Amino acid sequence: MLYHLFNWLDVQFGVPGAGVFQYISFRAAAAVITSLFITIVYGKRIISFLQKKQIGETVRELGLEGQKEKEGTPTMGGLIILAAIIIPTLLFAKLDNIYIIIMLLTTIWLGLIGFLDDYIKVFRHDKKGLKGKFKIIGQVVLGIVVGALIYFHPDITIKEKAEIEHYTQTHNIQSQTKYEKAKIEFAKQAKQSTKTTIPFVKNNEFDYAYLMKWIGPDYRKWAWLIFIPIVIFIITAVSNGANLTDGIDGLATGVSAIVGGTLALLAWVSGNIIFANYLNIMFIPNSGELAIFISAFVGATTGFLWYNTYPAQIFMGDTGSLALGGIIAVIALLIRKELLIPIFCAVFFAESISVIIQVSYFKFTKKKYGEGRRVFLMAPLHHHYQKKGYAEPKIVMRFLIISIILAVVTIITLKLR
Repeated sequence: MLYHLFNWLDVQFGVPGAGVFQYISFRAAAAVITSLFITIVYGKRIISFLQKKQIGETVRELGLEGQKEKEGTPTMGGLIILAAIIIPTLLFAKLDNIYIIIMLLTTIWLGLIGFLDDYIKVFRHDKKGLKGKFKIIGQVVLGIVVGALIYFHPDITIKEKAEIEHYTQTHNIQSQTKYEKAKIEFAKQAKQSTKTTIPFVKNNEFDYAYLMKWIGPDYRKWAWLIFIPIVIFIITAVSNGANLTDGIDGLATGVSAIVGGTLALLAWVSGNIIFANYLNIMFIPNSGELAIFISAFVGATTGFLWYNTYPAQIFMGDTGSLALGGIIAVIALLIRKELLIPIFCAVFFAESISVIIQVSYFKFTKKKYGEGRRVFLMAPLHHHYQKKGYAEPKIVMRFLIISIILAVVTIITLKLR
């Protein structure tokens, strides 16, 4: 809203300083500051309100140390995170940008699903919350909508390097600015595409449409049949991975903040023609606006840690965790970096895999030997280390260190071919 207001003031009246809102860097910084202000200043008031209304966590008995002390801790803190993401985005982003529209849709939709789950747990005193199948249905619906928009919407495009024969005499390279040189490098026309970034290979790109080549010459017309299911899988997997990680104080929030910072940098370079040219990656027009949304995301998760670190004064609940995972997945898809998710989201990935391994092995051994056996002391993975006697803060800090290392590795992949 403020972007459009100050742009109008700049164009119509030439108001001094109004033009600063044209810069993504300024608006991203403003979004971070605003989201931090909302979470830290208003977070305390929301916690007090939840305590008065006795909206507390009902803890299941898992035999973990310090578990009972968390009984009654205010939950549904994800509302703070959602507000701290949505409000700065509405204030500082271009609201007619399709990437911003998709991210707002994702945040609100998954936030509502998570809120419904928490509402059932807290107010209806049903520890199971919303049935799993309804959560999956909600994630699948979002996946269909996001996948269809990415595939069919005319404003979601990419630009690839143009095949130019070493800048012939038609271009005097020495007289060009960096921006002009980059424009020459990239094709003039943006195009809709199912291409994505794949790490550690020479061309650094993969086209999902190739998976439909068996159909025949017109295979690209049917690429949506494989692309949309892939989008559904990624959104569902990452969203549930974040949900599983939200088991000890500050873990899911801290990891999400680090992942958000990584995605902010990736979105910045993908949406900037000069950096995209330098790094030799596809240029995604208008995607740089995502930096404002991601900045709000990082500010919201970092600010929430003020109250969510051990011992937590509030839990985010599914209201926050489902939305955080879904947001990360959709951003990665929009900037064509989803195949990097197993690297920069390795903590979420490991938590999910630990549950799959534990359940699968238990069922297999029960069928084969008559009794179920376990690979881990408890799943998800963070509970395994709790059972081994590690303190919560130590587990969280080590997982965060691993996340930082993997974030650096993710950035490095842009230049490793």
